[in-house]
Amino acid sequence: MKNIRNFCIIAHIDHGKSTLADRLLDFTGSVTEREKKEQLLDTMDLERERGITIKSHAVQMDYTYQGEEYVLNLIDTPGHVDFSYEVSRSIAACEGALLVVDAAQSIQAQTISNLYLALENDLEIIPVLNKVDLPSASPEEVTDDIVDLLGCRPEEVIPASAKTGIGIEEILSAIIEQVPAPKGNLDEPLQALIFDSVYNSFRGVETYFRVINGEIKKGQKIKFVATDKSYFADEVGTLKLTQHPKQSIKAGDVGYLITGIKDAREVKVGDTITDSANPTQNAIAGFEDVKPMVFAGIYPVDTEDFEELRSSMEKLQLNDASLVFTPESSAALGFGFRCGFLGMLHMEIIQERLEREFDMTVITTVPKAIMRLPGRIPKNHWS
Repeated sequence: MKNIRNFCIIAHIDHGKSTLADRLLDFTGSVTEREKKEQLLDTMDLERERGITIKSHAVQMDYTYQGEEYVLNLIDTPGHVDFSYEVSRSIAACEGALLVVDAAQSIQAQTISNLYLALENDLEIIPVLNKVDLPSASPEEVTDDIVDLLGCRPEEVIPASAKTGIGIEEILSAIIEQVPAPKGNLDEPLQALIFDSVYNSFRGVETYFRVINGEIKKGQKIKFVATDKSYFADEVGTLKLTQHPKQSIKAGDVGYLITGIKDAREVKVGDTITDSANPTQNAIAGFEDVKPMVFAGIYPVDTEDFEELRSSMEKLQLNDASLVFTPESSAALGFGFRCGFLGMLHMEIIQERLEREFDMTVITTVPKAIMRLPGRIPKNHWS
């Protein structure tokens, strides 16, 4: 466990975190020449088309440092404020974070927002000044801004260029030296945190987890604490660019679990996985409770597709836990769902994912924001 490092990358949108993730994968030899491409961890067409990260992606890298083998678990995070829930989930599974700041744009609002989230979770922060090779870069001024924000020394800020590969070796050295090794006890009952999940139409729900204590073995009977349901671990393994099955995943490590669950509602992000025969007495605290800011109705074009839309929404919610929805009906549009989103971009992405991934043609009503005017309207009356 002393040679495991779990870290994430936090930054404002378009400050180069996906490119930095690509260079880290290159430098550690985690990707072959044949597999190389830009935005390697951005697997959705939407992410590539828009040049943004929508989903957090976990990947494991092996790196030799001063003659010792280290396992680095990177969780790449989105930069846009509408996907801040994804960031909170990644932070919950890590001990350290790379704070990436664009040398040409300096510190932006989302950088500070994600930084505070990381500091609340006691993560070790490694400041990285990216894009120092740009003609418009102001490295000295932006370094001063980072020093004022973090209270660190100027020499602790690592100058880098994710595009050209400058500073990548220094970043890896800083991760190994500064990010603390995970704490955990192999002898305690299994206690693992679910930080993400995805629906696979052939294998059912694939659950991504971080083991806090104990170990999870292939074939073991495990229990989800929130739903109080038990399953057999048909397959466990680590998340490299592809899934690598293993016999067990031990405390401190990150991996995936396949149990053959077909109902998306049975897996809850933030839930605790434990051993069915010897369960843990302490469920792991969940993530930041994110409240929807924008509300809109989503209806199927054909009213007969209502149940199919419900199924698609549940599978999408499994992959994006910040989406909330409740059934509603309209005299004009029939049966549909009242959905809550974190912002306009989030709403747009959800609509496009429903159409692309689930082949659902939907009608979206005009979005609204709900607010209460303090002191003027009774507390139970919303407008």
